[in-house]
Amino acid sequence: MVDFEDKVAYFQAVTGLEDRDLCTEILAAHNWDLDLAIISFSSDSSSSNNPTNPNPNEFVDNSNIESSGQLNLNSWEGLDRSELTRHEDSESTVAIPATAAPAPAPGLAWKLITLPISVVSGSLGLISGAIGLGVWVATGVLSRSLGLLGLVSGSARNGDASASTPLVSLSAAASEAFDFVAAFERDYGTIRPNFVTEGFMDSLQQSRQAYKMLFVYLHSPDHPDTPVFCEQSLCSEALAAYINENFVSWGGSIRASEGFKMSNSLKASRYPFCAVVMAATNQRIALLQQIEGPKSPEQMLAILQRVVEESAPVLVTARLDAEERRNNLRLREEQDAAYRAALEADQARERQRKEEQDRLEREAAEAERKLKEEEEARERAACEAAEKEAALARRRQEKAISLGAEPEKGPNVTQVLVRFPTGERKERRFHSTATIQTLYDYVDSLDCLNAEKYNLVSNFPRVVYSVEKRSMSLKEAGLHPQASLFVEVES
Repeated sequence: MVDFEDKVAYFQAVTGLEDRDLCTEILAAHNWDLDLAIISFSSDSSSSNNPTNPNPNEFVDNSNIESSGQLNLNSWEGLDRSELTRHEDSESTVAIPATAAPAPAPGLAWKLITLPISVVSGSLGLISGAIGLGVWVATGVLSRSLGLLGLVSGSARNGDASASTPLVSLSAAASEAFDFVAAFERDYGTIRPNFVTEGFMDSLQQSRQAYKMLFVYLHSPDHPDTPVFCEQSLCSEALAAYINENFVSWGGSIRASEGFKMSNSLKASRYPFCAVVMAATNQRIALLQQIEGPKSPEQMLAILQRVVEESAPVLVTARLDAEERRNNLRLREEQDAAYRAALEADQARERQRKEEQDRLEREAAEAERKLKEEEEARERAACEAAEKEAALARRRQEKAISLGAEPEKGPNVTQVLVRFPTGERKERRFHSTATIQTLYDYVDSLDCLNAEKYNLVSNFPRVVYSVEKRSMSLKEAGLHPQASLFVEVES
């Protein structure tokens, strides 16, 4: 016992912490390894005091905790890695004011005195780490070799469900939260707050999205009041049901890294320790309530009910604002959809109108083209008819000239009568030595027949004077001294 008291006093002297119970908890969390506890505390303090804060998942040191009882309506939006804002009341312990200075660092003389111890402990730590690494590598190689040879049993290879490695790799904070929930359920049963198996910041994000506060429980396994508080208060059916209904819960052991950091950030001085937090403005976290020391289920329920009643207007307003934003967004989306539909309908109508206009223009152009073709055809036909008529007139004139003058009556002159299909008759005298072709030329010279293909035919006897007979003279053809012929048009 004397050794433990000396270690506590030595730890207080080195770290400057005045709370003896907190120093005891820190040493117990490090298995009363004084050097390890001092190194862990010093590294946590240096990393949290760094103004640049390179790790966004870490909280700032306790000197940044402010006292604030105000909740901003906009505090429920835009949460990022944050500092802590503390809100205290009569139920919780006295808060450290915002102007409180951090614990003084050890003096130079004390650092010089403890320097050999730190060097020796650091060397021993490196040696032990190297030995442990070698053992771990040798064990892994041996296990792998035995597994390949089939010498390891199925249970040893596969492991239990609780000890098996998850298929999906988890972050360090999520892994610690998962281990805490499994250990808590194993020790105290399934009637408990539904702790989120994720890191603190992810749990806070879930509470923000659910418009609820975050219930935080820091578990101290070595504290004498912890088992009774967990069994009788935290795991009571009424309290667990109320917490699950009104809060998002997160728990962590102070033996784990994130639980230890949260105990420093929340300045946990007595255990069991519970707190209620929510997102605040300026990337901070509002500490609405902290509950330190053992409490009965009734006391816990009364405190949490009061916090819920005080914070309900903020949560309701935030939820209503979010619903209004969602409704406005949905309304805008509906309006945009309606506008797009109307625009598409207008575009479709415009396309139809344009297509109809193009069709009408094409039809009009086609009709105009056909009309123009018809006019050109009529003009060509008229030209052809005029040319044909002119050709006929020239031919008639040429035929009339070729006939010469009509001979006078005489013994060698033949009188020829020609009847046309129209009933018209023409009569003329020819020399008996003239050929049948001369009769055709005579018919062609008259303006009584428009057909080009025809034959001269005699009735009694019927003789058709075709092309092969046109070279015969009238006398040879038996048409002298007179003949009566009619024109027979070829079909």
